[in-house]
Amino acid sequence: MNPSSLLSQADPEVASCIDAELKRQREDLELIASENYASPAVLEAAGSVLTNKYAEGLPGRRYYGGCEHVDVVEDIARRRARELFTPLDAAGASRCDIGVNVQPHAGAQANSAVYLAFLKPGDTLLGLDLSHGGHLTHGSPVNSSGMLYRPVHYHVGPRDGRIDMDEVRSLALKERPKMIVCGASAYPRALDFAGFRSIADEVGALLLCDMAHIAGLVAGGAHENPFPHCDIVTTTTHKTLRGPRGGMILARREHIKAINSAVFPGTQGGPLMHIIAAKAVAFGEALQPSFRAYARQVVDNAAAMAERLMERGFTLVSGGTDNHLVLLDLSEHPASGKEAEEALGKAGITVNKNTVPGERRPPMITSGVRIGTPAMTTRGMGIDESRQVADLVARVLDAPSDEASLARVQAEVHTLCERFPIYGRG
Repeated sequence: MNPSSLLSQADPEVASCIDAELKRQREDLELIASENYASPAVLEAAGSVLTNKYAEGLPGRRYYGGCEHVDVVEDIARRRARELFTPLDAAGASRCDIGVNVQPHAGAQANSAVYLAFLKPGDTLLGLDLSHGGHLTHGSPVNSSGMLYRPVHYHVGPRDGRIDMDEVRSLALKERPKMIVCGASAYPRALDFAGFRSIADEVGALLLCDMAHIAGLVAGGAHENPFPHCDIVTTTTHKTLRGPRGGMILARREHIKAINSAVFPGTQGGPLMHIIAAKAVAFGEALQPSFRAYARQVVDNAAAMAERLMERGFTLVSGGTDNHLVLLDLSEHPASGKEAEEALGKAGITVNKNTVPGERRPPMITSGVRIGTPAMTTRGMGIDESRQVADLVARVLDAPSDEASLARVQAEVHTLCERFPIYGRG
């Protein structure tokens, strides 16, 4: 997994950066909830000669010649995605017919395409507030979703830190949104898809689930499937799904034609065929029994870490987790989210600062830290290591300016990572 000799010879400056990043990933503990380690097979597909091919359009309906092989790749990706995310009843029969578009370059592009397909400028979009765990593309005023459409936001409850479904219904009845978005980027609890469906039906809204963070948990059976409750589902293909960086849209069959047109030519040109190949490989990996065990372990590890952090006296938004992440609330802690991120980084633990409900600090400072278990679980770490990691995090945050203590934690982090190597040993 070292940079190839060809790259080292052709461009040593870039090769050295890649080598340094590989060293960082091997030696440091990755706890950013939205990051993971793609397999060598996924990396190989992403670096393949398919990057050379233009393939505007869909399989069998391209605007360029020479697409006979990439057509097969894209069909494999779509077929595997349908197999991963089509909900089945107790007898193994499909509960709804879904179509798939694997061309979005990222989750943000997937959401933009969905809005373009079903909304007109000024239409009302109801989503979770960014500071309460939502995402920029769910109607933030600094994002196109908040500039082109009329955003209205629901929140988590001030006492329990969970989405206030009564408020969702009240806002929906008052504002009559054309689309309701369920999904989040920093929400540690399971989503109530049936509850959202009931509200959407009551006001005649389309229901979009952005499952970017939980897609791998859904694929592995560790979180409820958004289908058949939702009309449209978007996701990234990295994060818990452990594929290449990219996006995907799944939808009830009657909606997929509009979505396909919104992706191309509506929001994108040529698809990234090398990344679509890597998506196909990742979906194939996620169909294996071992992935179900992985998804379950991600959730178990997060629960163990949450429990240990609370034992150490830390406050967590919602008081725990149902999924892959925990959200530390440092509102009453001496360190800000930014200071905590920097101190943990010095100790070899990578996290990201994050806003918390009722945030009082600026967005580049914040009062929270988001911590996730997908990447450490990919390394093979389990519940014992999750508790150990929680103790390491606590030691750093108890003395964030103690350089000697940070150095000791960093040494322990490196020892732990050596026990669970990635991409071979350095």
